[in-house]
Amino acid sequence: MSPRTQALVTSSQLGALLQGTRKSLKLTQAQLGERLGLSQRRISELERAPGTLSVDQLMALCALLGLQLTVQPRAKAPRATDDPTGEW
Repeated sequence: MSPRTQALVTSSQLGALLQGTRKSLKLTQAQLGERLGLSQRRISELERAPGTLSVDQLMALCALLGLQLTVQPRAKAPRATDDPTGEW
């Protein structure tokens, strides 16, 4: 089975991916938190509001969940008015 690539453009998509991957591995938030040295509450916060993740936390989460972070140019470079999040 080849790895599936998931393009993310919003932080909420990242939260859903992290939560879905955790659940597919049959890990509770508490179990994942224990492995990362974080509380269950903090794992819940990171899944709901992943914008609060540090890069170090994101890399650690990816490693534990068997994910790899890849950054690449978008197929079509968006114009400033094309930002779907409205954050920029």
